[in-house]
Amino acid sequence: MASTAAGKQRIPKVAKVKNKAPAEVQITAEQLLREAKERELELLPPPPKQKITDEEELNDYKLKKRKGFEDNIRKNRTVISNWIKYAQWEESLKEVQRARSIYERALDVDHRNIALWLKYAEMEMKNRQVNHARNIWDRAITILPRVNQFWYKYTYMEEMLGNIAGCRLVFERWMEWQPEEQAWHSYINFELRYKEVEKARATYERYILSHEEQGSCCPVIRETKNRMVAAPFGAVVFLYSGTLVIIHPDVKNWIKYARFEEKHGYIAHSRRVFERAVEFYGEDIMDEQLFVAFAKFEEKQKEFERVRVIYKYALDRIPKQQAQELFKTYTVFEKRFGDRRGIEDVIVSKRRFQYEEEVKANPHNYDAWFDYLRLVESDADPDPVRDVYERAIANVPPIQEKRHWRRYIYLWINYALYEELEARDPEKTRQVYQACLELIPHKKFTFAKMWLLYGQFEIRQKNLPFARKSLGTGIGKCPKNKLFKGYIELELQLREFDRCRKLYEKYLEFGPENCTTWIKFAELETILGDMDRARAIYELAIGQPRLDMPEVLWKSYIDFEIEQEEYEKTRELYRRLLQRTQHVKVWISYAQFELSLESEDRLAKCQQIYEEANKAMRNCEEKEERLMLLESWRDLEAEFGTDITRDRVRKLLPEKVKKRRKLQAEDGSDAGWEEYYDYIFPEDSANQPNLKLLAMAKMWKKQKQQEEELEQPEEPGESEDSEDSESEKVEVPEHQEEQKGAEAATEQDTYGDEKKNES
Repeated sequence: MASTAAGKQRIPKVAKVKNKAPAEVQITAEQLLREAKERELELLPPPPKQKITDEEELNDYKLKKRKGFEDNIRKNRTVISNWIKYAQWEESLKEVQRARSIYERALDVDHRNIALWLKYAEMEMKNRQVNHARNIWDRAITILPRVNQFWYKYTYMEEMLGNIAGCRLVFERWMEWQPEEQAWHSYINFELRYKEVEKARATYERYILSHEEQGSCCPVIRETKNRMVAAPFGAVVFLYSGTLVIIHPDVKNWIKYARFEEKHGYIAHSRRVFERAVEFYGEDIMDEQLFVAFAKFEEKQKEFERVRVIYKYALDRIPKQQAQELFKTYTVFEKRFGDRRGIEDVIVSKRRFQYEEEVKANPHNYDAWFDYLRLVESDADPDPVRDVYERAIANVPPIQEKRHWRRYIYLWINYALYEELEARDPEKTRQVYQACLELIPHKKFTFAKMWLLYGQFEIRQKNLPFARKSLGTGIGKCPKNKLFKGYIELELQLREFDRCRKLYEKYLEFGPENCTTWIKFAELETILGDMDRARAIYELAIGQPRLDMPEVLWKSYIDFEIEQEEYEKTRELYRRLLQRTQHVKVWISYAQFELSLESEDRLAKCQQIYEEANKAMRNCEEKEERLMLLESWRDLEAEFGTDITRDRVRKLLPEKVKKRRKLQAEDGSDAGWEEYYDYIFPEDSANQPNLKLLAMAKMWKKQKQQEEELEQPEEPGESEDSEDSESEKVEVPEHQEEQKGAEAATEQDTYGDEKKNES
């Protein structure tokens, strides 16, 4: 107590576990369930059966049971199952009056319990209390009119009793509540069971449209001032002109009505129902099922033209994604009853809907427009084709950049070609070309093909002045190489050479650096036989300060002089060209030109040119070009030379050496070594020390290898220094000498050399 008063609390000691091994029987969920099953208590035996032998025992038994039921009801009056059990027990004892009293007491507790009403009415019907049952059903449908089960039971009872008039009255009372669709169909089927077709038709009319005057339905949906209010069971209620109009707008109801008329042989009435349905929905709400059913009805009546009209009417108005079944049935119909043209029309219609959806989603999808136009161009009527073309070209690219206009401009081209070739309308074609040329922003870019196509069209129409005027306008607004070439080609075909000369002059004023233009101009003069003009054109061309392909121009000029057999002028051209460039191909071409001439000293002149070229290219940095020259010279001597000249050229061939050099990164740091091939020409005096050093290095390496072979056998790890017998590698320092007087400066170290016989 003292310790507790002092604020201290005793903590029990932790028990020490002596055996830490796992228990022999583990506690698991399965173990717990097994033990619970094994220890389950024995079931209580059922109470003994009681055998009643006299009336007094029976009364005691009834009193005991009634007291038990009353106690249960007294404990919880809202448990309807207790009331039902009580009433059913009394019914089993043939105490109908007591059972009726119990049901009435239960209804006072919960009069909206559906099961209670059903049990009550079923009890009266089983005991053949018809009037009591009618009374109960009347009370039930009055209190709970939206419970369809009461109505179904009530009508079924009256029909089973043979009270057809009473059953019809019950249905009429039910229909006043505007029930769901199945209730209407039950009423219609009831009338049909007793062959009352007219009454069934009247019920269908009330079912489709409930209106006090049974007037036209179209304004109900189309009037914008109408407003919709709530209605039960899928019906739609419109407030129209102050009158409530209740309709069941499902398409299937109209179809059932039409099939009802068809089934009973009223074909005209059935067709009228379909027509009323189409008129009722109008173009605002269109369902493919209605048109499919309408078409199949007409197909049964062998009205094939009416079927086609129905399908086409629907396909023109229903969106493509909602008309898949319609397309399918239309295709099947055409395959069965149509010709080839009809089947093609179905396929074309389907594709047309797909393209319409694509261009509607993206009007600037020009590929979709092209596919759409190819489809509609198969139509013989040009008006729909023109309409699609006009819709397509109306989608001008929003950005004035040529890459966005490249596909678009072909819409105009195809439009013009269609008008010219298919529609045979030259005036319309001219309007298309002119509209396109006015639309193109020529200050930013143009399309030479449009000017050329317009000019060619005018020529086909034998209107040459208009063609020249249009092409001249194009050159004046936006000169382009393609436009100049096309105009010149056109004048050449017309054999208007003076106009060609003027066009070439304009072309060269526009682009004097274009070598192809100079060459074509000179070739034109050559064809016309005016060699002096052609030569003058070439002279003007090579005198231009800036050219895009000067080598092509010089080659063309040289070929021109060779064709004219002006060999001295050709040599002069080669010399002039060599003054501008020392390219190896020029030297080789010059030498081959001399060799191709039919003269006695052609070989000597050719060898002399090679000598000059070799001397001129000694100081050339590109050693590969000098090697190319020597190889060409070697080939010449191999074919036409002597042994002395061949040996002389062979001595001029260089040594191919593999070297390495240091690399530096952009920041100046060391980036490693790079291997490359270099050529050492024997003729070059600056390279003589390199050759001597190379020979000494090879001899030193050879002696070293011989000494190592004598001292010890070669080990596997020491075979890295040996190479193939065809090539040798020597590590020598690389020297690049610059000869000034007799001194030479060392620049780099050689990594190795590899000598190959190039001859």
